Amino acid sequence: MKNIFLSIAFTVISISLTAQRVHKITFTNNGASTSFGFLLNEDVVINLSQDGSMESWGVDLYASRTADYLQRPLKPYEGRVEYYTERDNESFRGKIKYIGGTLITYYANYDEKFLIGKIKAIGPINITYYSRYDDPSSEGKLKNIGQLNLAYYSSFDNDAYKGKVKTLGNIGVTYYNAFDDKAYAGKIKSLGPNNYVYYSSMEQQYLRGALKSGNMIQVMNGITFYIR
Repeated sequence: MKNIFLSIAFTVISISLTAQRVHKITFTNNGASTSFGFLLNEDVVINLSQDGSMESWGVDLYASRTADYLQRPLKPYEGRVEYYTERDNESFRGKIKYIGGTLITYYANYDEKFLIGKIKAIGPINITYYSRYDDPSSEGKLKNIGQLNLAYYSSFDNDAYKGKVKTLGNIGVTYYNAFDDKAYAGKIKSLGPNNYVYYSSMEQQYLRGALKSGNMIQVMNGITFYIR
């Protein structure tokens, strides 16, 4: 009987840890904005910007679907939600502390200035950022999300993609440069092994810059990538 209870407990813990992960990364098609979606228990999703700000959170009823082309708005979460109080460090007073059983922590006012108030961890996922000692194009941006390492194009790179995401773990991102056709200069050219082609400025006006070939949804390393 004891072994059965231990087995159940282990299964519950394993499910909980598996659920708390990066499950979706969304790019605008010019890569200027990147959003990171964390899937928690009960289909709760937290979306972070690349500077670690919480953009939105709520229930995604379609989180388990690989391809939700409509990307429906998040629903309100009706479970446990707690906030840090006036007795907590001033850098995270009033911010969300718990969503369900997931604890969210923040860097405090005694941490380095560029970190203060940024999200430090979502459940077991630790988050770090590039500092003022790094290249200016990456300063303050996400550096590590758990085991996922992020790199950005430097301030010495082409103007069309400097500061944009360069790698996500072993997945590379390239962009059309500033010398390419103005209809798609700066837009994503490849994501991992997947290539993207856009209509040029020579096409009919309503087509210019629109995606011509390439799938806007890709699944790699267990993460769903959206290009919108």
